[in-house]
Amino acid sequence: MARFSRVWLRLILVCAAFTARADVKLAGLFSDNMVLQRRMRAPVWGWADEGEKVTVTFRGASVSATAKGGKWIVKLPGQNAGGPDRLIVEGKNKIELKNILVGEVWICSGQSNMEFPLSRSFDSEKDIASSAQPNLRLFTVPKLKANEPVNNVMAGWQECNPDTVKNFSAVAYYFGRDLRQARGVPVGLIHTSWGGSPAEVWMSEKVLAGNPDYEKAILGDYQTALKNYQVASEKFEEELLSSKVEGKNTERKPPSPPPWKPAELYNGMIAPLIPYAIKGAIWYQGESNAGRAWQYRALFPDLIRNWRRDWGESDFPFLAVQLAPWDRNKKRSVDQITATPGDSDWAELREAQLLATKVLPKVGLAAITDVGDKDDIHPTKKEPVGARLARLARNIAYGEKVECYGPRYRQMQIKADKIIVNFDHLSGGLEARGGRLRGFAICGADRKFVWANAEIDGGRVVVSSPQVEKPVAVRYGWADYPVVNLFNREGLPALPFRTDDFPMITAPKK
Repeated sequence: MARFSRVWLRLILVCAAFTARADVKLAGLFSDNMVLQRRMRAPVWGWADEGEKVTVTFRGASVSATAKGGKWIVKLPGQNAGGPDRLIVEGKNKIELKNILVGEVWICSGQSNMEFPLSRSFDSEKDIASSAQPNLRLFTVPKLKANEPVNNVMAGWQECNPDTVKNFSAVAYYFGRDLRQARGVPVGLIHTSWGGSPAEVWMSEKVLAGNPDYEKAILGDYQTALKNYQVASEKFEEELLSSKVEGKNTERKPPSPPPWKPAELYNGMIAPLIPYAIKGAIWYQGESNAGRAWQYRALFPDLIRNWRRDWGESDFPFLAVQLAPWDRNKKRSVDQITATPGDSDWAELREAQLLATKVLPKVGLAAITDVGDKDDIHPTKKEPVGARLARLARNIAYGEKVECYGPRYRQMQIKADKIIVNFDHLSGGLEARGGRLRGFAICGADRKFVWANAEIDGGRVVVSSPQVEKPVAVRYGWADYPVVNLFNREGLPALPFRTDDFPMITAPKK
């Protein structure tokens, strides 16, 4: 009997020891099929028992760390592109990750036009069918709103193939496909987007709270909206209860909470990615901020600064997509749209996007005035969008001598009744596609714009109108749905612009 008790005692002690031991764990970003950023020290992190030594081995190099506060992190030495290889993590237990590549890693973020899947993209059937590319890897961050920064993401890397790519971001896929072909190295895409999201939900609360304007206009407005919602909800519940007591039926719907809380997607979908080594980011967002385009002139650059600071990787390339043409009034014809030049909050947002390329280094902007959809805020032609982002990356991130912009406004000169507009990024010259040059408007001192006659003269455009004897300013593509056709010989469209600094319609009213 005593011997039987001793055996059970040993079993209990063994089980207790096993239960007390916590296995070394890796953050969700580290899985089979992942891509590590080449030529950069790559952080690898996870969790373990306090004081436990953890060793990570990759390509013969081993790096160790001791868990503090239950977390550990190491930095692997920079590696050249290639693979596949294995990554081994050892502590009290051993983890082995397979099929690991080293190449170029990009974050792909924004709202619905970044989220838009390849399966719904224009003429994508053949692209899906031919998408099996072992050196292109995909990672999709699950949607998560969070009040505080989270430290993990529950997902895994996948090889690109017809099954894994069809629901992946179309813009991100075309960008990655073209970049991989151009650079000849593996590419990893981390897709983290959410349709309808405004820029401020992708920024940290610390950054927003540190700016008095944002603290009032963004954080303050949210708190006001939340309080109004809570008051309205209480009133609704009281009225609903009263109706039930009186035996009345009510079809009233309960009030809706504020759709977005500042910083909540940064907390849930950006914070857990940091500090994974990346080359840069592509960004397709702005529709939800168009009504606050004036604010976006500061907000967008601050978002870029926010990410760059938190990643701690200096000025990594940040490449954005300018808003596509779209007419919010679907019943109008193109003739109605182009009847008279007018103001546009979407045009002001495009200008705010362009401003970021001038105030920050290594920021690029892809113009897509030729691939919009008048009646759909989600144009399906995503291949040109990804292709232009890849051109920007090749030029800005990798220093290739490849044209990445269409004509960009440089300066103007007034000569009698004409305005001469000069451009950069001519790339062989200017051309009007599909007929006479369209989309230019001109005004005099009264600031009333009229459609102008525009003619290409070498690398310049000469703009005039018989209605304006003494012109002072020119605008091009200044509309929600610009009807424009100025390109360079590389086939890249001109970016919309204005030469004036007249007050913006989205600026705060004094």
